Amino acid sequence: MIPLSDENPTLNTPWMTWVIIGVTIAVWFLVQGAGNPPSVAVSVCELGMVPGELTRQAPVGLALPLGPGLACVIDRDPINVLTPLISIFLHGGWVHLLGNMLFLWVFGNNIEDSMGPGRFLTFYLLCGLIAAAAHVLVDPASPVPTVGASGAISGVMGAYLVLYPRVRVNMLFFFLIFFKVIPLPAWLVLVWWFLLQVLAGVPQLSAVRPDVSSGVAVWAHIGGFIAGVVLIKVFENPVLVARRDSIRMIQHPV
Repeated sequence: MIPLSDENPTLNTPWMTWVIIGVTIAVWFLVQGAGNPPSVAVSVCELGMVPGELTRQAPVGLALPLGPGLACVIDRDPINVLTPLISIFLHGGWVHLLGNMLFLWVFGNNIEDSMGPGRFLTFYLLCGLIAAAAHVLVDPASPVPTVGASGAISGVMGAYLVLYPRVRVNMLFFFLIFFKVIPLPAWLVLVWWFLLQVLAGVPQLSAVRPDVSSGVAVWAHIGGFIAGVVLIKVFENPVLVARRDSIRMIQHPV
């Protein structure tokens, strides 16, 4: 299921959400070659967050194959300390990028509208960093680079669950060759999504891990989501939230 929109009006133009989306897309084109495989591989390797490099638990020189003639080699480059932040704006493919930007738009505009653009940017980046820390904590020696805005966006989704659990989200469902848009309460969509992440993440805590990995840093999603739930009351603007609630109740009465 894919979120298309929500029934949650905004009071102000969410320009910071647009800026974040714009910067992320610009990085995709200018740094990652708009999906050109060698450019993506180089950017992910050099600028992606590698837990084993941050913790120094992965040995220098360890090579991770990325494709024919390509390998990502563990190093001690000074830029490694900045990769938890840089990697938020990198992606591994078109589906990864567009999926994240869709989720950010559906849920982010209302969260920005509830705290203001400056607070929203700080909140977004902080959730992304906490998500990165959660991933490193679970797999500190991993030599695999991780990229994507999913952890930061998970924080936005956690904030949405706290502030607007009863708002309806229009979800696109696929049934074989048919599709249908069904409005569902946000709490159902977000709790279900979170439970899926937990179910996917629990096996990663086992000493004996499955041979096949999805390649998704689900503990970054979990960490980001929890960060959003916890931090939203620190970053929200109560006046904006109250104004939004009053207008939403007028336009969409329960």
